[in-house]
Amino acid sequence: MRQSFFGIIAATGLLLGACNTPPGLPQNVNFNHGWRFHKSDDTLMHPPVDATWDSVSLPHTANVEPLVIMKQWQGICYYEKQFKVSPDDRDKTLSLQFDAAMNVADVWVNDQHMTRHLGGYLPFVIQLNDVIRFDTINTIRVRLDNRDNPVTGPKPMDILDFNMYGGIYRNVHLLVKNPVHLTNPITANTEAGGGVFFATTQASTDAAQFHIKSQVKNAGSTNVNIHVVNLLIDDKGQTVGSYPSETITLASGAIGELPVVGSLQHPRLWSPSQPALYTLKTQVFANGILSDEQMTRVGIRTIKITNEGLWINGEKTFLRGVNRHQEYPHVGYALSDAAQYRDAYKIKQAGFDYVRASHYPMSPAFMHACDELGIMVLDAILGWQYFGDDAFEKLALQSSRELIRRDRNHPCVLAWELSINETTMPASFMDSASIIAHREYPFNSCYSAGWVRQAYDIYIEARQHRHGLYPDKPLLVSEYGDWEYYAQNAGFNQEDWQDLLEEERTSRQPRESGEKRMLQQAINIQEAHNDNLSTHAFGDGYWVMYDYNRGMAPDHEYSGIMDIFRLPKFSYYFFQSQRSVDANRVMSAPMVFAATYWQPGISNSVRVFSNCDEVELLVDNRSMGRQKPDQNNISNHLHHPPFTFDVACTQPGTIKAIGYLKGKAVAEHTVTTAGEPQQLTIIIDESGKAPQRNDVIIVHATVADANNMQAHLYNENVTFDVEGAQVIGPAHTPARAGIASIIIRTGNIPGKITIKATTGHITAKPIQINVQ
Repeated sequence: MRQSFFGIIAATGLLLGACNTPPGLPQNVNFNHGWRFHKSDDTLMHPPVDATWDSVSLPHTANVEPLVIMKQWQGICYYEKQFKVSPDDRDKTLSLQFDAAMNVADVWVNDQHMTRHLGGYLPFVIQLNDVIRFDTINTIRVRLDNRDNPVTGPKPMDILDFNMYGGIYRNVHLLVKNPVHLTNPITANTEAGGGVFFATTQASTDAAQFHIKSQVKNAGSTNVNIHVVNLLIDDKGQTVGSYPSETITLASGAIGELPVVGSLQHPRLWSPSQPALYTLKTQVFANGILSDEQMTRVGIRTIKITNEGLWINGEKTFLRGVNRHQEYPHVGYALSDAAQYRDAYKIKQAGFDYVRASHYPMSPAFMHACDELGIMVLDAILGWQYFGDDAFEKLALQSSRELIRRDRNHPCVLAWELSINETTMPASFMDSASIIAHREYPFNSCYSAGWVRQAYDIYIEARQHRHGLYPDKPLLVSEYGDWEYYAQNAGFNQEDWQDLLEEERTSRQPRESGEKRMLQQAINIQEAHNDNLSTHAFGDGYWVMYDYNRGMAPDHEYSGIMDIFRLPKFSYYFFQSQRSVDANRVMSAPMVFAATYWQPGISNSVRVFSNCDEVELLVDNRSMGRQKPDQNNISNHLHHPPFTFDVACTQPGTIKAIGYLKGKAVAEHTVTTAGEPQQLTIIIDESGKAPQRNDVIIVHATVADANNMQAHLYNENVTFDVEGAQVIGPAHTPARAGIASIIIRTGNIPGKITIKATTGHITAKPIQINVQ
């Protein structure tokens, strides 16, 4: 929708009044709505007077891209928003926080240039008090430039192995605070300080000890006596601990830190298997009156990493993990918070307890989801195959500081990857980066990580780079299962796969590539993961969770265990089978999956992924017997090797795999040879989060036969019809392996969404979504 500037003012009238703050209460106001957007073909600092504008809400992508991006848009775009601030807030401290905007951001407020921010993945804050008007409308304008930049890096887009999408693609917040307030850790720019800093130093089920440090600023005109009270609140809303600070006097304009050491008897500890969380309520009192309050979600846990392994809360742990790129089809990086949660949910559901942020900082919403779901994160600065000049190095080191200040309170953080991936770095840079990690987080459970052994606490080694295991150094396998089967073509098992075509050997397999190639991807992964388990590594991360676009290539990188629309391949179930059954652990139920489409002449054996003791296979209700897991040289280190049945499909029929634990049937999976397409079913991908306002949602339409078996050979077009939400990208799209998918975006108000779909002579039953 295009409209005039004055139309924007009228359309946002309700929002203009939404910035009022009740007396005495600090607020974090959602600032995502009521923006207008203009994409430019030139490089002007300001949009032309006759520019045409679109009404948009954030998060927003600067360009809706095709599913397969031949050349990603790069250029200049502008965002503007008008807003009012209540005169009641005249004596308060006002600021705007951008969680991220790609890549170089210039910001003006009321025509005054406020900042130029370099880098598209970390937050920046604009102080408003000196320029804000309380008696009239204020205007903020943002100019973004996501062209290649030698200071921010990485490599130029046309040789880059991922994409960096333009736009204000994360949330924006208006922060309204009283004169005496907790500082912002980004703007405070204080080593190991700013805002609230929570760190566990000792933890057991008997007792825990932690440090809490709060930084307070007195922006008022007189001296005040300050003290802080920290309340620890459990998941039932009960206050389980109170930790007051001493009282200090702050002069006008002064900043002070108020540290406390707290303890808790019989705490619930955070771990990947049981991610218990507390809420830390930090209250600031000025002359005895509550002046500021902040809620911080925290977990009580300790981490110890040596060359002998990883211990979480004293328990030795191996982290099975995966790498993740944050892009969605068509919208690039502009995911809703709910979509970020859904991505994390799928990672956990797939059997992973660890994710590597490759190769840049993840969204705050994704980090919160990892806290909640129990996924450890190797948190990373931006960097891939590029090291620039002094300005680049200075920015990378400052980004290291800001990454830690942003994420230090997340219990999910495993370590800080402060190296520039697959790049030769000066020794001085590596030394500085590792020193920064420990100065910014001066407690135990802090570890720096880098792709070279020198300087960093943890050596993160990609399997394809392995030249030695270096047993004296803590080892985390950063990537495996892709490159060694792509560039090296069949990896370390050349002889076994010499009868395969080159495209059949690789792990880069589209979901629609068929049973044989899906199984080959799973075999590659199994071999590589099994090999990792033979080393002293305390964890490994498969490359990659989701298929993704790349600036350097006109196709997707297909090594994901799910495709770009988050649909699983066979290898997804291999990883899911590696998590043992545990009633006390999240997402640890018995499972069994027969990795076949059961096609005559193609399905020459049946491989079953399961975390059970035994599996029985039935073919057309006739038992082929029970089997123990496979025993061979690519299974001997696995937690749960697959079960391979030497049974070929000679005619259409049905197989059933039944998983047994201690002799009891606990899981089953049935596959029937697919018949002619007869049905079309619409499915909303919720993955733990129901559709919300201003949400980005994946919708699937599955083609099936009369017995509801997915028609995996179906590739005809499916047409979607959506009422009450916006379709991002085409609504007429081909099915891939029997499933067609689209992206929709919900609006800012509650309502009903109706979705219809047709293909050929088949019409799906419409579905309705109620967005609250």
